[in-house]
Amino acid sequence: MWRTSRFFAGFAAFLVCWGSVAEPGRAEAREPAAVLEVAADGPVRGLLDAHTHVEGHENMGGRIICGKPFDPDGIEEALRDCPDHGPNGEYAVIENFFMNGTPTGTHATDGYPTFGYWPAHNSQTHQMVYHEWLERAWRGGLRILVDQLVANRILCDVYPLKLNSCDEMDTVRLEMRRAREMQSYIDDLNGGPGKGWFRLVTSPEQARQVIAQGRLAVVTGMETSEPFGCGKFLGVPKCTKAQIDRGLDEVKALGVSSMFICHKFDNALCGVRFDGGTAGLLVNAGNFLSTGRFWQVEPCTGPPDNTLMSLRSLPPPLGEWLDVPLAVLPNYPAGPHCNKNGLTALGEYTIRGMAKRGMIVEIDHMSAKAAGQTLTLLEKIGYSGVMSSHNWTDRSFLPRLYRLGGMATQIQPRPDSAVAYWRTLKAASDPGHLFGYGVGLDANGFASLPGPRTGSQVAYPFTSPFDPSITFDRLTTGRRTWDYNTEGVANYGLVPDWLEDLRQTAPPEMLTDLANGPEAYLQMWTRARTGR
Repeated sequence: MWRTSRFFAGFAAFLVCWGSVAEPGRAEAREPAAVLEVAADGPVRGLLDAHTHVEGHENMGGRIICGKPFDPDGIEEALRDCPDHGPNGEYAVIENFFMNGTPTGTHATDGYPTFGYWPAHNSQTHQMVYHEWLERAWRGGLRILVDQLVANRILCDVYPLKLNSCDEMDTVRLEMRRAREMQSYIDDLNGGPGKGWFRLVTSPEQARQVIAQGRLAVVTGMETSEPFGCGKFLGVPKCTKAQIDRGLDEVKALGVSSMFICHKFDNALCGVRFDGGTAGLLVNAGNFLSTGRFWQVEPCTGPPDNTLMSLRSLPPPLGEWLDVPLAVLPNYPAGPHCNKNGLTALGEYTIRGMAKRGMIVEIDHMSAKAAGQTLTLLEKIGYSGVMSSHNWTDRSFLPRLYRLGGMATQIQPRPDSAVAYWRTLKAASDPGHLFGYGVGLDANGFASLPGPRTGSQVAYPFTSPFDPSITFDRLTTGRRTWDYNTEGVANYGLVPDWLEDLRQTAPPEMLTDLANGPEAYLQMWTRARTGR
């Protein structure tokens, strides 16, 4: 068995490799911003973010990410640092790993109103999606946000501080409740029920209506490692078909429209794409804790799942965290390596169940074998509802995804690197379907936001590319002002500044495709629900 107290420190190391003016208290009530005028059934123009975790602070026991997207008692309560970080950040072990590559370090822990240290584009254990920052992004052109409910039982188990249950479905239910509470809170700020700009939607038709009314359409997704309790141990599934049906019915009723069936660790539904390098050592350790087995490899006959390091080469003190004989540790052959675990029979049953319910299938995090099998299944049944929302699938699958009528979006799209990936997506696209470019920022998901670009020349104030009546000066919250040119997307509120930088540097065709992102997503979602 694992020595959990030692394993926590190892997992902290893994995380580093894993891949408008805000006023104190309640904001004043306000009318929705002027937006691009479209009919309810007309084309939607703006920005799509297909992968962000608004309620990610409730993940892993609710004590890892400091701060909340809102608090009924106002910004002073919402944007506090974690009390367990100590007076100078020296106890923020995971944050220190992210920022320094070591568990030791210090940082300012003042939070609102001075924000001496956070938010910052690469600070991944502090709140990134405070509601007023999200509002600024919406006013700057964000039209669809896919809010991914996220949970990971293993990371919750090994982290010693908890407020919430580690059961993944309990976490999903809690985060969905928080999303509804945030909608009600924003309604109250804007005049009462139904009047806020943040609107949870469960169909493409409803999304179009919300956007046409000048509001943000928030689609709900789900990214968990053991959906519906579908883990496995020593090869034995922990769920049944009946359990999967009940789970799909429950999350559909909750409002979930998009879902991953595996994430980071193999489960009863599919094998996962490996993390390589040192990160892979520790995620592989987590796979053992979750499943009773280390990752199993086989010779690659298709795209690789990354090259793994041998666990027998673990340096001290990493080797001491394992309480298993050396002979039990896998000694992998030379890479590249492919996960021998693909889409299981229960996984195929889940995919068919999602298609039956008109849900969008996320193929990121699937092993190459599982992703290929999933695409083959979707091709067989002619199903368009498929996404790669944050670049974690092999690029060779993109043409098949687009031919089905699916869509891909990009994580960490710094303007000097985003153009190259847009060209990759464009080359893979299918002329039979509208092509749109979007992002999957993964905010609050242990992923950095786009950092500053050398040579960036965003001049303040600037005009929204989607509504010339709206201008933006530097973002200020409390007594802290951010400049995109030197700090990048330090929090979600600087997304409009990123858009302005992209407007200055990207080819015009890319900007057109960016504006088409929400419409392409809605068309894909409509095909998934109607079969047309």
